[in-house]
Amino acid sequence: MSLFSLLFYGLLILLILSFFSSFIFIVHQETASVIERLGKFHNIRQAGLHFKIPIIDNIVGKLTLKIQQLDILVDTKTKDNVFVKVKISVQFKVIENKVYEAFYKLDNSNTQITSYIFDVVRAEVPKMRLDDVFERKDYIAIAVKRELEESMLDYGYSIIKALVTDLDPDDQVKQAMNRINTAEREKVAAEYKAESERIQIVAKAKAEAESKKLQGKGTADQRREIAIGILESVEVLNNVGINSQEASALIVVTQHYDTLQSMGENSNTNLILLPNSPGAANDMLNNMITSFNISNQIGESIKKKNEIKNSKKNK
Repeated sequence: MSLFSLLFYGLLILLILSFFSSFIFIVHQETASVIERLGKFHNIRQAGLHFKIPIIDNIVGKLTLKIQQLDILVDTKTKDNVFVKVKISVQFKVIENKVYEAFYKLDNSNTQITSYIFDVVRAEVPKMRLDDVFERKDYIAIAVKRELEESMLDYGYSIIKALVTDLDPDDQVKQAMNRINTAEREKVAAEYKAESERIQIVAKAKAEAESKKLQGKGTADQRREIAIGILESVEVLNNVGINSQEASALIVVTQHYDTLQSMGENSNTNLILLPNSPGAANDMLNNMITSFNISNQIGESIKKKNEIKNSKKNK
């Protein structure tokens, strides 16, 4: 067989294979192919191996049935005149039994969805203040999803999810918000600090009051015991023939010299007790006796006046 014959048969085989390959085609998983016959819609083929008539039948388009995502950035203004960029992410897919509507009724699905998103966001956000926009992101997403579902269903598209993924106010507004937040936290910190100091002051005052109370009680107990001791000493001296005035003076002088002795035992003391001489002690004793006598005379005079008054009243 000559070279020319080999080339002829090879070319013939290629033509035959090419002719038969034009009868078959493959549609991949999660994909739909639109077939037109002589320029008119014929049918839709799903995943698998399919046959068609060459020249008469043509594959005019393919649509994916997978979930798609479209991210849109909308620049709008809030109710309190703050410009904010809102990023919306929409997940959608072609409904399997509405491939015809998706292919023939809508030329560009992304453009159509973008238009609806702009319309909804610029209708809802200007009704809210900036803080409300951050708090009600879900409300905006629900409004976008509801509007898209109603509009895109007729075009063969199902809206899976709509999300507000980002809110970006103007830089100056963000700085102002940060300053407000910082001032608010400093205010709270100052309140906590003031409350802590108040609690410490109250606790310290209560402790000092309790200390003074216990100190006063101790002083009172001490003085009561001293008085009992003095009374017992006076009674002992009375039993040996010393009257009460002389006994009291003797006790005072004794305490005076005991104090001087205790001071002398402590070399670091700076306290000076006046008077501190024996003669001065004698004067102090005489003054005390005189004071006691005058006190007794005044007491006797008051007692007589009271007896006279009582006797007049009885009459």
